[in-house]
Amino acid sequence: MFGCCVAGRVLQTNLQQIDETHAAFELPSAGSINHICVFLLGSIPFPDGYGASVHFYWPGRGFQLLGMLSNEKPSAIFRLRGNYAPQSSTSTAHSAFSSGTNTPTINVDGPMEQAAEVTAVLGFAIEPLTSILSQMATLPTTVAKPQQSALSDTTLLAEKIVKHLFNYVSGFVSGSGITPESAVPMGIIARWYESFIGKVKAGGVGFLENVE
Repeated sequence: MFGCCVAGRVLQTNLQQIDETHAAFELPSAGSINHICVFLLGSIPFPDGYGASVHFYWPGRGFQLLGMLSNEKPSAIFRLRGNYAPQSSTSTAHSAFSSGTNTPTINVDGPMEQAAEVTAVLGFAIEPLTSILSQMATLPTTVAKPQQSALSDTTLLAEKIVKHLFNYVSGFVSGSGITPESAVPMGIIARWYESFIGKVKAGGVGFLENVE
């Protein structure tokens, strides 16, 4: 039912059936894993209202929730290095794998310090989607910074840049302001350019929001 592929390795076929609702892959040389892809083979769909929570086990640190699979989300890619590697300080266990489920035998070749030789485990627990979603809510999320309004529109951005230049140059023109016949020294344009680029490098184009 489940497939697993570690980036840079061949597709794994060593799925171990633990019981009717739990299965696991052994991941040899786990210390060298960066990303892992899990997916449904497509031969057996989940029953309505069910999916699978995906868990990662590092010897001595217990199972940790990675994510989920469902009929609507049949595949997922997870980054392990830096998040679930042995140097991670996170040790929170989740779901059925932390509550008495039989864990497959893990063979570790050598001491724990030899991270590249550690055999980790990727576990799947078939559960109701309501339970899985409540577990997913416990995962940390990355809050994306909002875009700086409509300045992502290149046409509007170009218009505001030109208006900023116009306002800057008009301060050096005497009389009633800039007209089609007004002459502007190139030195003024050069100073505007240097000032403009300096502001962009310092804080982006957000200052253009104040251009009237």
